[in-house]
Amino acid sequence: MDESDADGDEGRRIAIGSASAAPGTLDRGRLAVADLPTGGSERLPVAVANGAEDGPTLWLTGGVHGDEATGVAVVQDTVAALSGHLSDLVGAVVAVPVVSPAGLRRNARETYYADEDPNRHFPDADAESARPPKLQERIDAQLYAAITGERRDDDPADESSEFPVETVGTNAAVDALIDCHTAGVGSVPFAIRDRVLYGDRRSEDEAAALSADLGRLVDAFGLPVVREYPAAEYVEENLQRSTAGAVLNEAGVPAFTAELGAHSVVDDDLLAAGVAGAFGVAVELGLLAAEDVPESVGAPGVGVDPEPVEFPVRRFRGPTTDTSGIARHRVAAGDAFAEGDVLARVVDAGGEERATVTAERDGYVLGRSEGLAVYEGDPIGSLAVRDDGDLVVPRDADEE
Repeated sequence: MDESDADGDEGRRIAIGSASAAPGTLDRGRLAVADLPTGGSERLPVAVANGAEDGPTLWLTGGVHGDEATGVAVVQDTVAALSGHLSDLVGAVVAVPVVSPAGLRRNARETYYADEDPNRHFPDADAESARPPKLQERIDAQLYAAITGERRDDDPADESSEFPVETVGTNAAVDALIDCHTAGVGSVPFAIRDRVLYGDRRSEDEAAALSADLGRLVDAFGLPVVREYPAAEYVEENLQRSTAGAVLNEAGVPAFTAELGAHSVVDDDLLAAGVAGAFGVAVELGLLAAEDVPESVGAPGVGVDPEPVEFPVRRFRGPTTDTSGIARHRVAAGDAFAEGDVLARVVDAGGEERATVTAERDGYVLGRSEGLAVYEGDPIGSLAVRDDGDLVVPRDADEE
């Protein structure tokens, strides 16, 4: 049911933490997600761009890894580009540029809460643990509840929060989410399309419909598309508990991850591509008409090299080396290869060859491993390899 906001404007007011935007306005604030030992709260920056008319809600997140600079900038600049076009916006864009302030303070992938990936702790009803949730799990659960609209200002769990979450009116919860990341040094940009799992959460038909919606949005973003790991590896790696993985496979809302080149420094070309991609998704969702996209924003995919292969691919971390030594790569990011091609030589410190590492499938290179030294079992890079698997799979599927 639509409600008028307190100022008498028709439509919905959207409030996330201390950011509260009436129809046709933009507001910025903070979302408190945890108490700090030194006093005060761990707070996430939030911007709410609320259109003049009601419609879908697109969430943009970045900085879940504190050194992934381009992802943070894409979220910030998308909001900035929207700010002068709120009268054209049908729906809302909610942006959280820095999901991990503790990582940003360190300029590091991990936080100082724990030496582990902060993007593997979002809710999963099937996750089993005999211990109470740790701090990162609690923080991620707070953000997930805000994204999905489950956290309200009258929720008893929020009584101690300085900045409760409020959502008023229809469609205030997420209708789609883009989580902006970067990958390794020298990596090419790509968008990760997760497989949709079915079973307890949804039927196979429901999963197929969700996957089709996801495909439309990933294509609209304009980057080369790489499918995520097969289901068994996906769950083993806890990727269903990543930001996009949880929104997609737990909440059942289209969500994907954008990998925007290398970490630590903003890449201006990929920043522009990421902003263009976000607007492409907004147009696909019906938030904006194509003619209302700001002139400063380019078309999705412009300036990004196309995929070097014509078959569908999935992410693959490897192949691994059985010999310790120094990796001397024979292919660069963006290079295509065929099964059996030599991807790297492993040499000793004096330069004498000890082993070669060959491709196990056709595909192309997303990025090479960082550094020189490799140990037994180390992957030599991140690849996009030929994928013949289904996009809709049972959660316990054992794909090749």
